[in-house]
Amino acid sequence: MAFATRHFVRAASSDAATAAAKKLLIKHVTIIGGGLMGAGIAQVAAASGHTVVLVDQSDEILKKSTKGIEESLKRVTKKKFADKPEAGVEFIKKTLKNLTTSTDAASVVHSTDLVIEAIVENLEVKNELFKTLDKFAPEHTIFASNTSSLQITKMANATTRQDRFGGLHFFNPVPMMKLVEVIKTPMTSQKTFESLVDFSKAVGKSPVSCKDTPGFIVNRLLVPYMMEAVRLFERGDASKEDIDVAMKLGAGYPMGPFELLDYVGLDTSKYIIDGWHSLEPNNPLFAPSPLLNKLVEEKKLGKKTGEGFYKYK
Repeated sequence: MAFATRHFVRAASSDAATAAAKKLLIKHVTIIGGGLMGAGIAQVAAASGHTVVLVDQSDEILKKSTKGIEESLKRVTKKKFADKPEAGVEFIKKTLKNLTTSTDAASVVHSTDLVIEAIVENLEVKNELFKTLDKFAPEHTIFASNTSSLQITKMANATTRQDRFGGLHFFNPVPMMKLVEVIKTPMTSQKTFESLVDFSKAVGKSPVSCKDTPGFIVNRLLVPYMMEAVRLFERGDASKEDIDVAMKLGAGYPMGPFELLDYVGLDTSKYIIDGWHSLEPNNPLFAPSPLLNKLVEEKKLGKKTGEGFYKYK
């Protein structure tokens, strides 16, 4: 019996080692979308020694992205290499050497290990992108979306690699925020999931895992909280100023819900809640807000337009 137990333990250990050996070591990363999120992901991937290709529709956008990455790296090195400025210069140089750009996604995915999509939050557009890239990427390549609110499963179903598809939700600003939500659909293989977790750690992040549920962890809790603050204000129970002060001083939050809504963008928050409401129309947490809808209709979208719940100079 003891021999059988030892044999079983050895076999289990061997199986675990084999599974670990099968995990994909991600070295080459292609990031689609040169906006704030895409550029931020490109920066942390390149800074951690990965070969990165950042893709967008025009050279003009990519030049702006690269400039933003350079400026961000300077800020990082100012703190990280405060006593060694020469090392900071070398770090920036080495990071930028790992980064190239392209306007042709199909031509650069042929040798990539991981494709991360960080484009507009539109399911049809994302699906079309993944459907196209699926034809050109190697069999081993993992696809991941940085979506904060859309279903990963629906994107995976646009491809033939459902088992090599997951979510990698980074947070803005990517170089500063330590969290990554790693999303596993019912079809995501354990090998793919573990590879995505390992990649998240390799770029210096702290990964948490979640099933493919609306909003994952952070936004599933955060967006209904912000919407409930709006309803509280809509009912006239408290002023938006007092709600913000209450949550900052009473709950220790760095920003109140209305300040946060303005920072995130009222159009973004409306898009998320409308999407969830269409999925679960009877869920009171996902009920639309007449006031939020009115502000978005008036193009008062928050800090980016100079006015949302508050006015900004």
